[in-house]
Amino acid sequence: MEIRNRTALITGGASGLGAAVVRRIVNAGGNAVIFDVQQEKGNALAAELGKNVLFCITDVTQEENVNDSIAKAKDQFSGIHFCVNAAGTGWVERTVSKNGPHSLPIFEKILRLNLLGTFNVASKAAFAMSLNEPNEKGERGVIVNVSSTAAFDGQIGQAAYAASKGAVVGMTLPMARDLSSLGIRVVTIAPGLFNTPLLAMLPSEAIQALNNSVPFPKRIGEPEEFALLVEQVLLNPYLNGEVIRLDGALRMAPK
Repeated sequence: MEIRNRTALITGGASGLGAAVVRRIVNAGGNAVIFDVQQEKGNALAAELGKNVLFCITDVTQEENVNDSIAKAKDQFSGIHFCVNAAGTGWVERTVSKNGPHSLPIFEKILRLNLLGTFNVASKAAFAMSLNEPNEKGERGVIVNVSSTAAFDGQIGQAAYAASKGAVVGMTLPMARDLSSLGIRVVTIAPGLFNTPLLAMLPSEAIQALNNSVPFPKRIGEPEEFALLVEQVLLNPYLNGEVIRLDGALRMAPK
């Protein structure tokens, strides 16, 4: 589906992987709507990129907040064609530690953001896409959800995070099947280690060790490479119901 003159919602679009997607969409001639809770960063990115970008302060776990933000996006850009769900967070806590069992409220919080937030925005964006006129190939829209290699190679302390990202993988095919009659494709990307602001906080020796752990290219990924894959998913009309690992052939060790 061509990106030019079409509109993408990007959750978590104020920084990291999401911000790289925002830039890619705008560079391809599309409109980008940033859904994020980071108001200062979101406003700054929108101001930098100009009239083709709208920032909506949005908590993806809140239904009415998401509904309101989608309405604003449709008012400004007259339709929604793509949705990229990059909002999420990690957590490290063992199932049982010296402090006792894993905190259930924290486990629930991680699932709420990474899984429920993804489905909340994806389903509402899909409804907006269903109102689009189909293009010559019958497409009305594309949803790209973001999982993680932790869905397959969850490390020690990643039970909550891996569960949330594994569930995103698990709903890929049924969502694609659900939306097939509407001409909406669904693809999940499972990134490995990427050069995001969170990773940049690590000591240089730790970053070098991570670089060395990737088979090839022997480095962590750049957000622009993630955004490139998103663009390729949007453009390829036969790519649907698939989960794509983007990790340089990395398979995570237990710790």
